[in-house]
Amino acid sequence: MRTLGMAVTLVAGGVALGIAGWRSSADGAQAGATISGTIKFTGTRPVMAKIDMSDEPVCKGKYQTAPTKEDVVVNANGTLDNVFVYVKAGLPATYRAAAAPTPVVLDQDGCRYLPHVLGIMVGQSLQIKNSDGIAHNIKAKGVKNRPFNISQPTNMTTTRTFSAAEVMVGLECSVHGWMKSWVGVLPHTFFAVSGNSGTFAIKGLPPGTYTIEAWHERYGAQTATVTVAGTQTKTADFTFAAR
Repeated sequence: MRTLGMAVTLVAGGVALGIAGWRSSADGAQAGATISGTIKFTGTRPVMAKIDMSDEPVCKGKYQTAPTKEDVVVNANGTLDNVFVYVKAGLPATYRAAAAPTPVVLDQDGCRYLPHVLGIMVGQSLQIKNSDGIAHNIKAKGVKNRPFNISQPTNMTTTRTFSAAEVMVGLECSVHGWMKSWVGVLPHTFFAVSGNSGTFAIKGLPPGTYTIEAWHERYGAQTATVTVAGTQTKTADFTFAAR
């Protein structure tokens, strides 16, 4: 649970939270501010190439139609899936993140990484599962983090951690070249990934002015500056254009 290291002080016009001892936790129980928004897409949506899995009948049999690559996923409402949104700057110098109590799971199912984009804390366990029962080989192409290369010949789970903040770390499979995933590694839990509605929400923020970055694997990154206080909610929308 998030806790405050000093008492809440009432001030004219609202409630000011002392931030000297603000700590985070993964359960989000501590009330705080929220930054939410929508990842919009403009222009002609690209046609993603179909993936030929004919050499892997186990994986091919998990789909009714041929799956497509995931580097651009435009939702039915004209928004973008798989955009990593996070607090890039602005947390108080005294902020301390609590250790993450549970691992993050990345599954290999249908010769795809699930999820395609995810976030994790520095030092938090990443459990990499092989649910296909066929050979996969996972490479992490870290720069600030030490790269790793692990083989999973059958149904199994391998655990790894990241030692430094890095946005983003690319993962890929040496056996199946279309398999790619991206991991955002941060020293806090203030991040989100847009889903099939194109929306995101970063909750439990202490009062302050933040730089919020939205990262997409093909279209790059955009930033916005947002100031929050108390338990208010502020909106930060982002728009990515086709190119």
